[in-house]
Amino acid sequence: MSTGPAGHVARSTVRPHSETTRGTPVRTRTRAFLRTSDGVAIDAVYDPGAVVYDTSRSPADHPVFVVAHGFTGAVDRPHVRRVARTFARYGAVVTFSFRGHGASGGRSTVGDREVLDLAAAVEWAREFGHARVGTVGFSMGGSVALRHAALHPRQTDAVVSVSAPARWYYRGTAPMRRLHWLVTRPEGRVVSRYGLRTRIHHRDWDPVPLSPVEAVPRIAPTPLLIVHGDADGYFPVDHPRMLAAAAADQGELWLEPGMGHAENAASDELLGRIGEWVVGRAG
Repeated sequence: MSTGPAGHVARSTVRPHSETTRGTPVRTRTRAFLRTSDGVAIDAVYDPGAVVYDTSRSPADHPVFVVAHGFTGAVDRPHVRRVARTFARYGAVVTFSFRGHGASGGRSTVGDREVLDLAAAVEWAREFGHARVGTVGFSMGGSVALRHAALHPRQTDAVVSVSAPARWYYRGTAPMRRLHWLVTRPEGRVVSRYGLRTRIHHRDWDPVPLSPVEAVPRIAPTPLLIVHGDADGYFPVDHPRMLAAAAADQGELWLEPGMGHAENAASDELLGRIGEWVVGRAG
């Protein structure tokens, strides 16, 4: 699926709202299309969150959360908006739709070139003046957050992966076998396009991108949190344990009792704990 170096720094051609200057965040919700380094338009939303209410501090003192959704998610999906609302209590929030999802252009490469989408969103978040950026990814977005932090070590100040795989091509559960059918079969991609509103690229990965477990050792010294449910139906607990082992003393693992998979399974209480962790670790 690769058509160029996925580690190349993505750049946004979109600037903050016209009522601001570069480096000064707005106090109103802003929506824009970002342009990745490989030319894909990415639909993104900036929500000032806690910045609006805390007038005793400079808006730039608040962290910004950049949320990377799971496969078939999008910026306007209810579960993504719920995550954004919770994180907005702790700082500003940038949400976006990965390529091939929602109103964004291009086609999904299922975790490969999506690193460029996250890089564009992080760069845009910093243009609003926030000195601290925490990336929080769910499932596919979790693998993207790990690889982004490894390939762009100075772009983010704290990294959280939730329900992320450790390795590629995993087919050990029924949901993952169905996902592979969607991705690899022409009829599966038709179902994905019209049934799930997700457009998937037809090309195989070439070369195969850096895997999440290979990326993790490169993230240090950036703080890393790995969150996973012990009832995850997609990726069993050997995945987060592999990631935590690769992180050694540089990462933290939360195995959540009874939790299923990704955004829909993350309770508001868990999201609140993640928000507090990012605020405490992002500098």
